Amino acid sequence: MGFFGKRGGRAGAVATGLAMAWLLATPASAQNDKMTPIAIPAQPNAITLNTGPLPGAANAESWHSQYGSVFARNVTVATLTPFLPDPAKATGVAVIVAPGGGFRTLSMENEGWDVAKALADKGVAAFVLKYRLNQTPADIPGFEASMKAMFSGVARAPRMDPQSAVKALEPQLADSRAAFALIRSRAAEWHVDPDRIGMVGFSAGAMLTLTTTLAVEDAKPAFIGLIYGSLAPATVPANAPPMFFALAADDPLFGNSGFGLIESWRAAKRPVEFHLYEQGGHGFGMYKKKTTSTGWFDAYASWMAMHGYMSKK
Repeated sequence: MGFFGKRGGRAGAVATGLAMAWLLATPASAQNDKMTPIAIPAQPNAITLNTGPLPGAANAESWHSQYGSVFARNVTVATLTPFLPDPAKATGVAVIVAPGGGFRTLSMENEGWDVAKALADKGVAAFVLKYRLNQTPADIPGFEASMKAMFSGVARAPRMDPQSAVKALEPQLADSRAAFALIRSRAAEWHVDPDRIGMVGFSAGAMLTLTTTLAVEDAKPAFIGLIYGSLAPATVPANAPPMFFALAADDPLFGNSGFGLIESWRAAKRPVEFHLYEQGGHGFGMYKKKTTSTGWFDAYASWMAMHGYMSKK
């Protein structure tokens, strides 16, 4: 699975590297918003995936509100929630949506449901993947303390060993594979072309999307979208899918890390579109901001249309 560029760091540092390299997807303008515990929202259409409970999990799933949005924590059982388009304008295309949150939480609304609704409105069947997460303290103060500790070590974080990272993402990759398998098994019911299923991910979800693309043989996304993910170079196969990438230049995590992944895709002669917005920070998602980064979704939809994914085959 040596699909990322050069190996670096130690396997023992992977858990730390993952947490530090894939921080919470939050709007830069709202860093001080308070976390408020909320009841787990009703998710009547959520389908439990067959990947089982997270091994060794002690803390149950919980949710909180922050930044005017809602987040899930301690997800121990993965689900997939369909957002199906009006049959009259359905294109037969599907997209799995993977929210971000440092593999410690999930931005379910801003980077999940809102994205899926926007896709469904354009005739694309969207499926929000609530993947299993690394365990965190059950109480909000404990969770906040764990996040502060994570942030404090960012500058000292070693370069993560990508090959070991694949192993560290075993539960999430299993959830991603199960999502693709479920959609294909019910493609006729959901009016989806099994060969036209893409994936879009945000921050940690972008890492999951990229790893699913490059390290999982049976998922085979037809196209991918990476929104404020890492730009570390990768070994890109000759059959890699078209890629859309959006990032803000002032992203505190990845804004100054070069453009290795884009260059890797181009070197492999695979289709890639890259949008570098002047401002937007990290975690802008579907938040309405006064920056041009807010236009990423329209650009992504136009890119999909250019590749024929906004119309029937």
